[in-house]
Amino acid sequence: MRAMVLSEPNHSLSQLDIAIPEPGPEQVLIRVNACGVCRTDLHIKDGELNRPKLPLVMGHEIIGTVVKKGLKVERFSIGGRIRGAAVLVVD
Repeated sequence: MRAMVLSEPNHSLSQLDIAIPEPGPEQVLIRVNACGVCRTDLHIKDGELNRPKLPLVMGHEIIGTVVKKGLKVERFSIGGRIRGAAVLVVD
């Protein structure tokens, strides 16, 4: 998948192709339609927070569609619309 990744504070984001993550037992995988960047992400980008976890895919306030779900997920259905916060970890 394509992602905009911050590798170092005070630098530009880089467009990278990264592996599509597999959702854990209590997680869903979301195809993102729209994404907002929170102020905390901007503080990290601007180098204003100590020891941020990098690299970082900025923007976790999303609207999208559930494309895959973990074995324990009951609340969401494949193809359902979802909004809220999402987390993506880049190794």
